[in-house]
Amino acid sequence: MVNGLAHSWRPDRFMVIAGHPDDADFGPAGTAARWIDDGSTGWLVCCTSGDAGGEDPDTDPLELAAIREREQRAAAAIIGYAGVSFLHMPDGALVNDLALREHLVREIRTFRPDAVLATDPTVIFYRDGGINHVDHREAGIAAVDAVYPAARNPMAFPALARAGLTAHKVHRLHLFWPTEPTFHVDNSATLDRKIAALEAHASQIKEPEKLAERIRAWAAEEGERIGVPAAEALRLIVIDDDEDEGPSLESAAQGAAEETAPA
Repeated sequence: MVNGLAHSWRPDRFMVIAGHPDDADFGPAGTAARWIDDGSTGWLVCCTSGDAGGEDPDTDPLELAAIREREQRAAAAIIGYAGVSFLHMPDGALVNDLALREHLVREIRTFRPDAVLATDPTVIFYRDGGINHVDHREAGIAAVDAVYPAARNPMAFPALARAGLTAHKVHRLHLFWPTEPTFHVDNSATLDRKIAALEAHASQIKEPEKLAERIRAWAAEEGERIGVPAAEALRLIVIDDDEDEGPSLESAAQGAAEETAPA
């Protein structure tokens, strides 16, 4: 696919896998909302409940986790997800181990998405400065390993298969917060929903009066790359591609070029 072009392919069912509550909303919420508006069904999985996401060491982590789960459910309703799963892994200590992978395979085989969106696990340092949280990286690589090969391998986690959760093939991975994006999704029509979802995470927003301005600036920067008011950048990994699963990379790029070409 040509880098920078808008991507027009839309999955029938997609799953967002995030390390913490609010990651999905700071990440691909605009894309998720657009796909849902266009007819997709989405599901959100949070590996942790954000129980270490505070500034006061005397905070009860269980109380904080309950707050953050409520905030995430409210935000998910704004975006339009069909539901949210919390895996209750320890915040700040997430590890891509067999336990987490089995949880994610269970989620994937239950919901059976065509596409999974997850944090780009290759990013340690952001382009404009800053370090990618270790939980983001671990959630991202756990999602990758759960998608391929575990979820599609009928001999992986055989107890799941015996319980009726048969192997399932996810056809595409969409990695958010990439340093090397391969396409952008126009979220001009859903940017307000993304901001509203972020506002639902009141416990995490330190300067709420500046939130909308900051998100609009980020979206405008990405949108400028493809000539639209607002966009989100993603990195696409195609695992399977045939006529039944959507357009090929070449046809998607051609369609995107036609969409973004001046009249």
